[in-house]
Amino acid sequence: MSTTETHHGLWVAYGTSGVVGSIRKDENGYTVTMAGADASAGTYPSMEIAKNALHSRMTPGSDWPQFREH
Repeated sequence: MSTTETHHGLWVAYGTSGVVGSIRKDENGYTVTMAGADASAGTYPSMEIAKNALHSRMTPGSDWPQFREH
């Protein structure tokens, strides 16, 4: 009998004024949720695409956020 481990990750995105959103990895992909949102902004096939999606939902002209794994 083999055991399969599933690793789920959470990355929090920090902008100049604090937390701007998060990315959660699960079996469906990388789900972006903006800070204060009631629902996710979508699920993406890769971390890079999810990071770009999160950044595109920030205020226009915002610097690239810092992503920290939790």
